[in-house]
Amino acid sequence: MDTTDANELFNEMQTLTGLTGLFSIIVQILSIFFVWILIKEMKWEAIFRFPRSVKARMFQVVLAISIGHLFAQFILQYWDYSSMLKSFAE
Repeated sequence: MDTTDANELFNEMQTLTGLTGLFSIIVQILSIFFVWILIKEMKWEAIFRFPRSVKARMFQVVLAISIGHLFAQFILQYWDYSSMLKSFAE
């Protein structure tokens, strides 16, 4: 294996790592957005005296980020495990 092949392999690995990172970011953002849409439909009057206050909105944002992150982690881990199974089947 000469240096040209090693450089090409390194560049391919960098590209794959970058694409994986980009995919992960997109899944995270879409998951948070999805959870935000679901959270907006909840009746917050039972929890907050003033459901449109700044504190209530900040709680909704933090809740959407937390649940969205967990949901995205589930999706990304499922994706990772299913890709591992491809090498098992070969």
